[in-house]
Amino acid sequence: MASNQISLLELIQIFAEYRNNIIINIKHLQEDYQRTGIKRIKGVRNENGELLQPWLQTEYIDNAEYVSMGEFQFNRNTATINMLVKRQVKLTKFEDQTPTLEVAGLLVNDLKSFNNYTIVSDGKINVKSLQIKISSKKAFDLLKEKGVVDAKDFDFNAEYSIQLDNLPLVAFDSCYSSIDGLFSQLAEIKVLASIIAAHLKKESDVFIAAQLDEFQKHYLSKNIYINFPTTNEYTDVNQALLHGTLDSRLSYKIDIGSQEILKLSKLYSANKFLNRMYRLYDKETGEIIIKPSFEMAFNENLAVRHKLLSSRTKITKVDEFMKPIFDDFLGLEQNGIVVGILKKVGADSLAQLLEDKQTGKQISKEEMVAALTAANTKLEQYVEKIYRDQISPLVFYIGCTGLLPEQMEAKAMTAEEAATKYPDLQFSKNEQEGTFFAVGDSIISIYAKTEYYSKLISVDIDNQIA
Repeated sequence: MASNQISLLELIQIFAEYRNNIIINIKHLQEDYQRTGIKRIKGVRNENGELLQPWLQTEYIDNAEYVSMGEFQFNRNTATINMLVKRQVKLTKFEDQTPTLEVAGLLVNDLKSFNNYTIVSDGKINVKSLQIKISSKKAFDLLKEKGVVDAKDFDFNAEYSIQLDNLPLVAFDSCYSSIDGLFSQLAEIKVLASIIAAHLKKESDVFIAAQLDEFQKHYLSKNIYINFPTTNEYTDVNQALLHGTLDSRLSYKIDIGSQEILKLSKLYSANKFLNRMYRLYDKETGEIIIKPSFEMAFNENLAVRHKLLSSRTKITKVDEFMKPIFDDFLGLEQNGIVVGILKKVGADSLAQLLEDKQTGKQISKEEMVAALTAANTKLEQYVEKIYRDQISPLVFYIGCTGLLPEQMEAKAMTAEEAATKYPDLQFSKNEQEGTFFAVGDSIISIYAKTEYYSKLISVDIDNQIA
């Protein structure tokens, strides 16, 4: 890396800062784009494997050569950067292209499609160059100063070619902050966010149930995003591999955990843990609900208690971590954990409602749904900031270089060595072949997983899923 050379990571930060002043030649991007996953197509398959098309489809309104610069997103456990491109579309009937302009009393003439393009995949450049136009002289001057634009004078009509494949992915003198305590924070938030999301699965603070049903029929989410069912293009992966339409690669996953729980995905979903540890029952009849879920929580006739566990149930560190949060939220124990999390992320309205509820105050369903929805947004924003500022850059560095940063001194361990030193950790089949580092009170795990992707034959932007 030359002393004055910009890294790809720094270039993407500039793109993100000036994204409103940059447009991309989308046709150039599509020409040689290589998917990083199996192509998915709209529809569902019947029992014979035949594809059933949705009764609606989307058509681009802006059929232009250029689109706005997308938003850049780091994958949370691989050295991967995606660019999310939004484009305006309209809903039309599949049979005769008749436009759908209104659903459930709402105009749907301003819908957007979201297409992901993988710029860096597992530490390797996936898009060699971008063709862009720049409307800001300040942005042009900065890109010229950094050596990525080769032009003497600013011209807002000119198309500039930005080469990505000749840049180092990261600066080797990058500094990374301590990750001590981050896993515990993220795990607490993940558990609480899962509980809240389970409550809101069929609820909205804006629309009634009948409207949500109409949205679903028209493939719209309750946030008015297009949500078509999709399925893998190939029903038989082995046949696709044999015919050369699919290929495979090793993807290196990098996760941060604690000395007791290896990574966040070891945590149970809210409804699964509810079934594992609790009983929902009818207050009047005492009847046990066979398959309880948090969607039932708004039923005032139901109550909850701890489940009587059999001797065969093995209590893990995951159970011990999740149970106090659930007990507090469900009102079985007042330990203050939930309100503490909510106040930390700024979700004060839900914190206040839960405190009021513990004192016996009656809370309406509408109040609770609104507070849960607002809290869900606050939790997501807080987690996103932690990943953006502290975890994703570190994951990207490790995935690109194969090294820990210099300031993180740790000896590599096999899964067997890690299990001996930290007996509470549980390893999946892939993780058993991994490498592990104890950094402060955290464990960084690195392991390989086989991923399949559709080989570049022809590009269809309508179904582009990276």
